[in-house]
Amino acid sequence: MRNKKYKGESQGMKVVILAGGFGTRISEESHLRPKPMIEIGDKPILWHIMKEYSHYGYNEFVICCGYKQHMIKEYFADYYLYNGDVTFDFGNENKMIVHNNVSEPWKVTLVDTGLNTMTGGRIKRIQKYIGNEPFLMTYGDGVADIDINELVKFHQEKGQLATLTAVHVGQRFGVLDIDRESRDIRAFREKSSADGSRISAGYMVLEPEVFDYIEGDKTVFEKEPLEQLVKEGQLNAYKHNGYWQCMDTQREKEKLEELWNSGNAPWKVWD
Repeated sequence: MRNKKYKGESQGMKVVILAGGFGTRISEESHLRPKPMIEIGDKPILWHIMKEYSHYGYNEFVICCGYKQHMIKEYFADYYLYNGDVTFDFGNENKMIVHNNVSEPWKVTLVDTGLNTMTGGRIKRIQKYIGNEPFLMTYGDGVADIDINELVKFHQEKGQLATLTAVHVGQRFGVLDIDRESRDIRAFREKSSADGSRISAGYMVLEPEVFDYIEGDKTVFEKEPLEQLVKEGQLNAYKHNGYWQCMDTQREKEKLEELWNSGNAPWKVWD
């Protein structure tokens, strides 16, 4: 069991969100903007993910940007413009007055992690913003009703280098073979259509030693690093039986949009 010292109830942990991919499977939208900026309702899916974490007290974010990164940076630079009433007073020194602004308790660091960098390389590039501390990591295209505090507590109790969230869903991601007793992950592989196994949903808790498993920009995090962690018995699964949905296709985007507009979006855990 590791004796990593966590800050308070661990809300001091930073949240890393991968937001730099091309989003080619949802090209109807992603040719115009990066996938994390595709909207559910009138807010980018990235905003929805950040609201989930913020609900549990995690308010410091490191966003791994790449494809069309300027759109993500402009969104946060103009956050008050998008979310409040604004008066432009051109006759009085060109003043801008923000009314009824919606203030989030967020600190957001936006990092250029390269256009063609793989997932592992993007994580490696933000190491200097994390330091020697455990951190949370997820993908910028999936929402869930995961209790982040319970996830972190599970990770702390297991004492391994990495914990990922495993869900049951009929889709096409990495398949996990999980030991029933210890919940250690015994194998990690790509999914076939015949599988009924749990899949990785992201929503990870990682120790800083994980950076040592990433070679460089061409490293796919879901391949060599996770596979090596499995071999060393350092990758664990937090089994989530609630809601999770990625936005990988236009159909999935429409499904999320429909749930949000109904007022019954399962991932909306905040007030």
